[in-house]
Amino acid sequence: MHTITSRDGTTIAFDREGDGDPLVLVGGAFSYRRYPGQVKLAGLLGNHFTVYSYDRRGRGDSGDANPYAIEREIDDLAAMISAAGGHAHVWGLSSGAVLALEAAAAGLPIRKLAVQEPPLVVDPADRRPPSDLLQRLTALINADQRAAAVRYFMVDGMGAPAFVPTLLRLMPGVWKALTAVAHTLPYDAALLRGYQEGRPLPTGQWASVTIPVLVMCGARKETPAFLQHAAEAVAAALPDGQLAQQPGLGHTKALNAAAIAATLTEFLTSTAQVGGHHV
Repeated sequence: MHTITSRDGTTIAFDREGDGDPLVLVGGAFSYRRYPGQVKLAGLLGNHFTVYSYDRRGRGDSGDANPYAIEREIDDLAAMISAAGGHAHVWGLSSGAVLALEAAAAGLPIRKLAVQEPPLVVDPADRRPPSDLLQRLTALINADQRAAAVRYFMVDGMGAPAFVPTLLRLMPGVWKALTAVAHTLPYDAALLRGYQEGRPLPTGQWASVTIPVLVMCGARKETPAFLQHAAEAVAAALPDGQLAQQPGLGHTKALNAAAIAATLTEFLTSTAQVGGHHV
């Protein structure tokens, strides 16, 4: 384990492995650097890149500070890129994809960016989370109702079937790991606030992100429609965006590390211009 210090003094823990161009992995809700799927992904990517996998603030071995602010998470990613040599490729999953997009818009020195299934709601016909998602999660955490917060985020927030939390409770170690990071769920909700209102992306959204960006999304049978619509909208909004929708790139189940690594490696090592979309 290695550590760096973010701008506000928070300690950020990370692992580094492999050899090649630097690549920083940004996890989504519930993710942390030792999450088995992310460990496997980092190992596969290490065949081509120097991979930096870190605990977002409040998770794993990283520190935290109050009050939370999205800008501090962008600072954390900036510190990771600095530790990687000053420039890096970045991959973000789910809420981590939104964080990575915001960081790119803020001007962080990202060479190429890959975002996997950013959980936006851009179609009025798609299911939307409650408008008070952030407030409700914050209240549950303040009341130390961590299990209730996990269930509320999964079912009411992200639309998972009601039986999923019960099933996860039966899997050894899984529920404990989820509740251990429950206090960071309001952070994810804050990142998504304003992006889940069932309306198209504003004109010019992320227009300043001119680097090549790959928007990754699972095949139609494995990924909810709202995530497909979001991926299509984000790719179309980016000046140099490309959509990759194919089996194995979903994130509603365990990460398909092999499929993600193959797609990422092809994109990050390609010298071809992006500038187009494919499905």
